[in-house]
Amino acid sequence: MVVKENREELTIALNRTLKEGDREGFVKLLKDLRPYDQAIQYMKIPRKLHPIFVDCMDLSMLTEMLPYLKAKNQVELIQSLDPDKAIPILDMMQNDDLAAMLTDLKPEEIDRLTNMMVREEAENVRKILDYPADSAGRSMTNRFVWVHENYSVAKTTEKLRYYSGYATSMNYIYVINNDKQLIGVVSYRQLLLADPDAKITDIMSRRVISVDAFTDQEDVAKQFARYDFVSVPVTDEDGVLVGIITFDDVIDIIVREADEDIEMLMASGKQIDFHTKPLTAAYKRLPWLILLLFIGLVSGSIISGFEATLEQVVALAFFMPLIAGMTGNTGTQSLAVVVRGLASDDIDLKQSLKLIVRELIVGVIIGITCGALIAVIAFIWQGSFMLGIVVGSSLVLTLIIGTFAGTIIPLILSRFKFDPAVASGPLITTVNDILSLLIYFGIATAFLSKLT
Repeated sequence: MVVKENREELTIALNRTLKEGDREGFVKLLKDLRPYDQAIQYMKIPRKLHPIFVDCMDLSMLTEMLPYLKAKNQVELIQSLDPDKAIPILDMMQNDDLAAMLTDLKPEEIDRLTNMMVREEAENVRKILDYPADSAGRSMTNRFVWVHENYSVAKTTEKLRYYSGYATSMNYIYVINNDKQLIGVVSYRQLLLADPDAKITDIMSRRVISVDAFTDQEDVAKQFARYDFVSVPVTDEDGVLVGIITFDDVIDIIVREADEDIEMLMASGKQIDFHTKPLTAAYKRLPWLILLLFIGLVSGSIISGFEATLEQVVALAFFMPLIAGMTGNTGTQSLAVVVRGLASDDIDLKQSLKLIVRELIVGVIIGITCGALIAVIAFIWQGSFMLGIVVGSSLVLTLIIGTFAGTIIPLILSRFKFDPAVASGPLITTVNDILSLLIYFGIATAFLSKLT
């Protein structure tokens, strides 16, 4: 394992060996690294040294390192290789990793690269690319072991040995019939303990849990979480076994989905990271922020509408940021709870109502506690008992409404098949600002005669 503190020293050492032409020393350093750490080092060294870096690696090392590079860097690396080195790497790469690399390329570029491959492998990759981007079919691989229902345990074991270097996972062996439909599954443990002369149908489980190739990736991840799968078979509409999804692929799915939800939750735009250019990052964020800017103008018009109230009781202005900020915060907290629940569970109507009631109770408890506290502070600070009552009661109501809004909006979006994460924190905060100011100034105006 390479600790972060040693990476800089390692990068310096790799740079030195490359510049000195010490290929043996470079390879020795590189072979001790995991593929992920090799990819980190590849991206850290100067671009002019990339060709030497790649030239020092054998086909197996390159194939294992490639999936840990970004798609753009993967394509650049493949294109920099001679055909006699690029072709076997493309053939050896996992189908799902290769499909991910090709996803954003132009059709002619995809054709150029796949035409370099073995015909059967190229066809498998093209089939994966035909599935929707967020479907199970796009994340599956066809490198798995299947056996026919008339196989014996001995013949199955023999096939496992033959395909041991090809298969992605051999934890489960899938059983198919004459129509290539999935009819059963056998664990590797069951196979080891079985009589070699037994039929595979005698030891297999017929209760197979599979996913359709068009199933959303997020639902696939939920299946893994529910049943603690290591891999899951993927079938087409006719029940024909077309691939499997393994646990490492699901980890990638979970990370992607979480990143997307966080990006939308914070309205920061998709695909923004440490390496994104300033103009690109600004372009992706601006639409949301401009929308929120115009919504925010409503808050200004509300304050303008209550200008007479503010002129008579200037102290009301002291508590405006507190009222709006607290309401936005509690709404965002509720939003985070609901989005997290929707991501891990299929919430039905009964559960939704239960969640709404619970969050309303939470809002009431938080509202009364914070409202009572701010009422006392306002009374002590400004010496006005009625001002304390107005500020306190306003905060109670706005916190209850803020909690309710943060709960109900994502549930409604989910009900209508929209991603609840689009109910972003900034949007909830802006909406709650408007509601909180209306309530605050509405109550203050109602009790204006007692405040002055």
